[in-house]
Amino acid sequence: MKWNDFTSQLWYYLHYPVLKLGSGEVTTWNVLTTILGLAFLFSVLTRVKDKVLRTLADRHVENISNWRAVITLGHYVLVCIGLVTILQTSGLDLSMFAVLTGAVGIGIGFGMQTIVSNFVSGIILLLEKPLRLGDRIEVGAVDGNVHSIGVRATTIMTTDHVAIIVPNSDLISKTVVNWSYYGNVIRLGLAVKVAYDSDLRKVESILLAVAQAEEGVLKDPGPSVRLVEFGESAFKFTLLVWTHDYADRRGALKSKVNFAIWEAFKHHGIHFPYPQMDVHMHGERALLVDQPNISSDEFPQNFTL
Repeated sequence: MKWNDFTSQLWYYLHYPVLKLGSGEVTTWNVLTTILGLAFLFSVLTRVKDKVLRTLADRHVENISNWRAVITLGHYVLVCIGLVTILQTSGLDLSMFAVLTGAVGIGIGFGMQTIVSNFVSGIILLLEKPLRLGDRIEVGAVDGNVHSIGVRATTIMTTDHVAIIVPNSDLISKTVVNWSYYGNVIRLGLAVKVAYDSDLRKVESILLAVAQAEEGVLKDPGPSVRLVEFGESAFKFTLLVWTHDYADRRGALKSKVNFAIWEAFKHHGIHFPYPQMDVHMHGERALLVDQPNISSDEFPQNFTL
């Protein structure tokens, strides 16, 4: 077989209609050009988007979250435009998609509700920007820093350096605590109890001194102490401290301050309270009435209060 004959037959088979949709015909050539075009489109646009985002991050551009939202949305707009263009230039009859719209709608209604919900939620997150990269958030039982925000899901990196993928719909429908929404400075409250024989002003000064001596606690705004309650067996204080370095390690800062408080109280003779109960009794007969199964012979004669 000559080369010309081979190419002619190959060309014939590539353009031979294998399927008819609407008023058009689908050939092997249409399928191949469409697949290659889509692969090239997604590859180029994804590489360009990642390159632009890395460049912005390396240059420490201000309001990078705003730029990230614009670039991500622009990426998907270009994907949609490129998809339509490739389908048109490939020779496929786009009118056939009108026939498939009903079937796709039914599929979305039954099997793709979660995907569509996450996609729409991702668009809302990118537009409203309630979360930014690096923010410390809590959603449900997940506590960590926002590592990436996609259209379908958001990646959160925990303190243990574990990546948790959270569907975007959860970030829209559930309560989200953003510790970094107004900056990476947060306030922590540490509960402290002392015995009733303690000097309250001395306790206040000790707590302030401990907080001011801790490196992780900000000097401006400075720490403060509040006497919040007269408990059943203790005075209840709250030590309020502000921190920047420990915004994503709140537990570590609380532990360091608590150790320092224990050492300071021990040095100054401040005691922590023990649970106690005061029982008032009026003679032995009251006890016997309350517990009729105890006879007077069994009651200890040397019992004193």
